[in-house]
Parts: sequence; structure tokens; C-alpha cells
Amino acid sequence: MYSGAASAAGPPRRDFISVSLGPEEAVGVSGYNNSKAWRRRSCWRKWKQLSRLQRSVILFLFAFLAVCGVISYASMGEAWKSITNKSFGDHRTEQEIPRLKLANPAVLPAPQKADVNHGDYPELSLQKPPRPPHVHRGPFNLQIKAPRRDMRLKTRHDTVRAVEELVEADKVEKTEKSVISWRGAVIEPDQNTEPPSSKIMEPEKPSSVEAEDQKEPVPINERQLAVIEAFRHAWKGYKNFAWGHDELKPLSKSYSEWFGLGLTLIDALDTLWILGLKEEFEEARKWVANDLVFDKNVDVNLFESTIRILGGLLSTYHLSGDSLFLEKAKDIGNRLMPAFKTPSKIPYSDVNIGRGTAHPPRWTSDSTVAEVTSIQLEFRELSRLTGDEKFQKAVDEVMKHVHTLSGKNDGLVPMFINTNSGQFTHLGVYTLGARADSYYEYLLKQWIQGGKKENELLEDYMRAIEGVKKHLLQRSEPKKLTFVGELAHGHFSAKMDHLVCFLPGTLALGAHNGLAADHMKLAETLIETCYQMYAQVETGLSPEIVHFNLHAQKGHKDVEIKPADRHNLLRPETVESLFYMYRFTGDKKYQDWGWEILQNFNRYTRVPTGGYTSINNVQNPSNPEPRDKMESFFLGETLKYMFLLFSDDIDLINLDKYIFNTEAHPLPIWVPA
Repeated sequence: MYSGAASAAGPPRRDFISVSLGPEEAVGVSGYNNSKAWRRRSCWRKWKQLSRLQRSVILFLFAFLAVCGVISYASMGEAWKSITNKSFGDHRTEQEIPRLKLANPAVLPAPQKADVNHGDYPELSLQKPPRPPHVHRGPFNLQIKAPRRDMRLKTRHDTVRAVEELVEADKVEKTEKSVISWRGAVIEPDQNTEPPSSKIMEPEKPSSVEAEDQKEPVPINERQLAVIEAFRHAWKGYKNFAWGHDELKPLSKSYSEWFGLGLTLIDALDTLWILGLKEEFEEARKWVANDLVFDKNVDVNLFESTIRILGGLLSTYHLSGDSLFLEKAKDIGNRLMPAFKTPSKIPYSDVNIGRGTAHPPRWTSDSTVAEVTSIQLEFRELSRLTGDEKFQKAVDEVMKHVHTLSGKNDGLVPMFINTNSGQFTHLGVYTLGARADSYYEYLLKQWIQGGKKENELLEDYMRAIEGVKKHLLQRSEPKKLTFVGELAHGHFSAKMDHLVCFLPGTLALGAHNGLAADHMKLAETLIETCYQMYAQVETGLSPEIVHFNLHAQKGHKDVEIKPADRHNLLRPETVESLFYMYRFTGDKKYQDWGWEILQNFNRYTRVPTGGYTSINNVQNPSNPEPRDKMESFFLGETLKYMFLLFSDDIDLINLDKYIFNTEAHPLPIWVPA
């Protein structure tokens, strides 16, 4: 049909027929004589018979093969050159090889990326290395080398056992359960700048260290040995009665579960490393490798699991260089991300890490401000290590949002924020205690972590400190102690949580990093107050909450304690601030105050069979009413800060290189690539 129409329309279309000739026809008139000229004509004829597409494909293949050949030749030439140079250069002496020193040395040696030999572990030395290449591993300079096994810790362990025999434990008789909501606090549910770069910074590489930069090792002193002994006693109870579980119940010789993820063990990993407890660290690492599984149908609190688990794993990775801990950190970090899937990007408080779902508490759609603004250090560091920006992006959005919110009072923030609307709720109540405390801490620490470039964070921090001075500072009677109270709808309350004792250390850290000098003066007055919260109590241990007398009354101290507030949970905040104050001032009184606190922990909270227990009554030395619970932060924070407080080596977690998260897990301060 088509051909008929074509004939009627015009001249007939020419059809071409391809004819293949056999060998006898191909010989033709002249015949085949196998000459070069004949072969060239034959090849050219066959080439011309190919279609344009076929010729293009053949030419492309030849070009591709030529390029590959050039690249292969270049790479083989470089390899041969390096081998030749090495073989000819091995005879050079160390003095003839130029040493390179970075103009801006890295904060810490780069964690090893190769697979680790899990049969051996890094030596947990508390010594500075003498001189390469014989570098001893340990927490001071965090050098990462092939594991060595020597007897350095044997003497320390023998000394520790001797100290342990000298420590006497008082008997404890009564137990009582506690309800935990905010970092161990008993709280009833309430019914009614720009980032440094969107590009994730690469982990730093180790810088060469000149021999003259090395310092003599700082020996472990008697007070530090006492801390090691206390830790080993607590660890003994945990290992014997609660191994792999969240928290020890030392009196009943059992355990309690919160998330079922071995909280105490993970919280204590970096403490084990810093204290040099090699054998215990090896045991704990083995449990993490073989038994720590996050694929569980369990709800976890976003904040608590971030600061304790994610923070603990990241810190231990940096100290040990063991990639196992980074892999576990990536796993839990990914499983916590569903919390950020909210209409406002303000995260939910709870996440089911097995199902990948998240939700607010049962009684409200609010999250606490401290919880959503105190996970940034950990997620930002996880992004830096993995190169995955999603972690930092999620937490940075929270800070940017909070920065723009109304409802603040001279930089002070309310305690609650709604996950649906993204707005503050329960307006008019301002505190530096539970539910708001670490918001202020992380403003400063994020600014330091990011290289002091995020001006919005610094502005919010400075404005908040001015708000504290204006609205929350008062002086007590009779000793005129400066304390931080609370403000509720314009009414001042002389109530101060022990949690607020983080503030002196934070103020001192800011002053050390170039902020106003009067911050250090305020820190000095507040740490005196925190110490008096211990010294003015019968057991020498602080209660959870105190009220200060604003008017002099005969026979009354500055500190008043209500029956509901007189428990002690083995908290770290005062010891934490003592550590910062001693590190920055060198004043020995801060060490002495910490020593008093440690002795009183041993006197009133130590359980003879292993472990320490929180107590219900700090006002009754004869019967402090033990609660039968050892919080994970006692090993993760309190004893760690004690050990650091008693050390005179500023390179034992150098505060110009590391920043502590709110659970005392040190993370590196970023430096430019």
C-alpha cells in the first residue's frame, strides 16, 4: 500500500542490494596475489562497507583503549618511582630526613581506620610519651600505636589493692526505690549564629611532636589512687551483680533496667581508659563487641541516650582509637534520628530504636528545653566523623529555631517547648536547674567546639548570663553566699538545685576562652556556695535541692533543707566545677574540698560488698537511709572528675583540646582542616 502511493506521487524509489561475493568471484580479473597493496585495498574496501555507526563505535573503542593505556603507564611509573626512591633512600639517617611540624597542629591524633587486632588492646598508660618511635599508649597524649603488653600497670594495680585494704566501709541498712525522670531527679509530670560550615570537617591527622615539646610524666598521687580504688570497688559491685545491665542495686545485689543497654558500662568506658584500668577496659570492650545490640523493641529517652551512650562511645573512640566504638556510635545515632520527624523539627523526647518510631511523653506533647538543646555536641561530632551531614543539620536546626523564639527573659528560657508548634510553653518560669540547665552549658560548649565561629550561640550565652545576674542572683544570710535562685511569674524563689552547680565550671571555662573577666569572679563566689551546700550538712554531702535564707535568723544556717529534698544521688556537678576551677586557677583549696567530698562518699554511701548507693537523708549520719541504687553517672562523671581534679597534669584531657559533654565525655575541639 505504501509503495503504490509512492509510485503515484513521483519517480520510483531506488532500492540498494548488498551482494557478498565468494572467494572465486572476489578474485576477479586480476586475481589475488597477496601483495601489500592488494591487502590495503581490500581492508579499505571492507572499512568503507561498514555503516557510519559501526565505524564510530570502533573508533571510540580504540580511543578508549589508548586512554586506559596512558593512565596505566602513569600509575605504574609512579609506583616504580616510589619503590626505587625507597630502595635508594633507606640508607639516610634520621637527621638527614627533614622533620615537618604543622603550623596549626591537630587537636588529637587521628583515630586508626584499619581493623584492630581485638586480641590485644591499647595499653592504658597514664604517662606522657618520652620520644618516638617508642611511644607508650595512654590517655595523656592519646597516641595510637600497635598494642603492647608490659607490666606498667601491675605496680599501679598492686598499689590500688593496698589502698583498698585501708578504706573502711560503713554499714548501710535501709533501702528505698527512687523514681527517675530528669538525670536521676524525682520530677512529677506537669499536667497543666551561623555554623562554621555546611561541609563536615575531616578528622584531624596526627602532628609530629618534637622531643623538646615532651614533658616528664606526671606520677599518680595518693588522692588519685584513692579515686582508682573507689572506682574499682564500684566496678566490682557492678560486675558481680549487674553486668551488662543499666544500673547496680548494691544492697540487694541486683540491678535495675531503664533502657536495657548497659548504661553504666558504656558511661564508664572512657573513665576506665583515663584511670588506666586496662583489664577492666578489655572486659567492657568485649561486652560492647559481643553483647551490645541496639536492634531492640525498646523506648529510650533521646537526651539521656545521646549524652550517655552516643557521647560515651564517641569519647571512647577518640581516646582508644578503636573503630568498634565509632561503628556502635553510628548505629545508635541513626536509630535516634526518627525523633526529629516532627512538624516543628523540635525532637520528640522518646524513640523506639528497634521500630524506628518516636513520640512525646504520654502526658504531654512538650519536650523539655534542656533535652532538645543538649544533644548538639554529640550529633555534630558524629557528622564530623562520618561525613554524614544529617546529624548536625538536625540539631543545628533546633538551635537556630530556639534562637529566634519569643518568650525569653533577658536570655533566660522557659523549661518546655512544644513539638508541634515549636513554641515555648509554661511561660514565665525560669531556672538553671532541672529541665533547663544544660541549655546554657551547651551554648558555650558548642561555640568552643566549633572553633568560636558561631556568633549566635555566643550571643545567646552572654545574654543569658546577664539575665542570671539580673534576675536570679541573690545573697544568703548569715554568710552572704551568692546563689542562683528561680523566677516564677515575677516571684523570686531562693531554691537552688544541686544541678545548678555546673554553672561555676561553665563560667570559668568561658573566661578561660576569652569571655568577660567578671565571669571568673562570679564562678569563684558560686563554687564557694556549692561547697557550702556540702559543708553545712551533717553528713558533708549535699542534698538534691536547698533553700537559702534571705534574712538572718538566730541559730539558722544559710542552707535550709526540706524533707522531700534531702536525698543525694552521687551527683557530679560540684566536683565538675571544682575540677575546672582548679585547672584554671591552681588553687589547692578546690582539691581539698573535693577530697572532703570523696571521703564522705566513702563514709556514707559505700557498700561493703561492692558499689556505692544514693541515700535518702543527708542530715542523718547514723542512718542516711540508702536507696539501693548506683546511678551510672557516678562512674561516668563523679569519679572521673574526681580523678582529673586531683591531677596536676593539664594534658590529662587538655581543656584547650577537648570539650566535655554534659555527661563528662570528652570530645575534640574542631580545628580548621
